[in-house]
Amino acid sequence: MDKRVQFDFEIEFTNGGGLQGQDFRLDIDEDTISDEDLADYIVEDMRLLMVGTVKILNKKIIHEKHKRMKSEE
Repeated sequence: MDKRVQFDFEIEFTNGGGLQGQDFRLDIDEDTISDEDLADYIVEDMRLLMVGTVKILNKKIIHEKHKRMKSEE
């Protein structure tokens, strides 16, 4: 079974405002992922700009089939 990370997040933008997500899930290849790497992944994958702080909360690894098709490199 594949691994996914389930977590909540809070993003604050430097120009004001913010974004929150609850029970968000992402496919991962490893057994773990750091909060810093996860924050970087969210910002990059969502193409967010002017990001201030990113908080990762309630993170847990779950065993579930990957949902996203892997891109060929």
